[in-house]
Amino acid sequence: MKIGRDNAVALSCLGAVVFMGCAAFAAVPLYQLYCQVTGYGGTTQKATAPSDVMLDRTITVRFDANVTPGLKWKFEPMQTTMDVKLGENALAFYKATNVSDKAITGTAAFNVAPDMAGVHFSKVECFCFKEQTLQPGETIEMPVSFFVAPALASDPDAAHLSSITLSYTFYPVAAPQDAVAAKPGGEGGKGS
Repeated sequence: MKIGRDNAVALSCLGAVVFMGCAAFAAVPLYQLYCQVTGYGGTTQKATAPSDVMLDRTITVRFDANVTPGLKWKFEPMQTTMDVKLGENALAFYKATNVSDKAITGTAAFNVAPDMAGVHFSKVECFCFKEQTLQPGETIEMPVSFFVAPALASDPDAAHLSSITLSYTFYPVAAPQDAVAAKPGGEGGKGS
């Protein structure tokens, strides 16, 4: 009988470890989904179409740009602020320059401040939806199409806002190993 009880304890412990591993694996995507749905932490929304309602109330959108240490890019907004009406479809631009001597791929993380505005800030199209590759010395202009939802005016937590800051931080993306191996002279190019 003692062996049966020991096996039950061992299986329970193993089950707990497997459950915790699965929960940890699913935590990041579930948290991202939660933030996208609720705007938690200043996470913006992704709209499938521009707004079709516009209010007469104006809000100032401020633009911020950052790069992580080690990413040899110059990254800046092409406008520092923009006054938009709630529901107005707007287009802003950022500029990035690769100041290194090699091609670099980066991806942008984003948020808005204050956090409570995230649920009302919607992007229709954005450079942040995909990775960006810049060749040495290359400069590109990157658009972001957005609107601030009219619902902000009736949100008791956000109705008082007169400005929102849209912030991006670019991070380097490692080159996939397959792409390195497939290059002539790379590891995959030897003696095939």
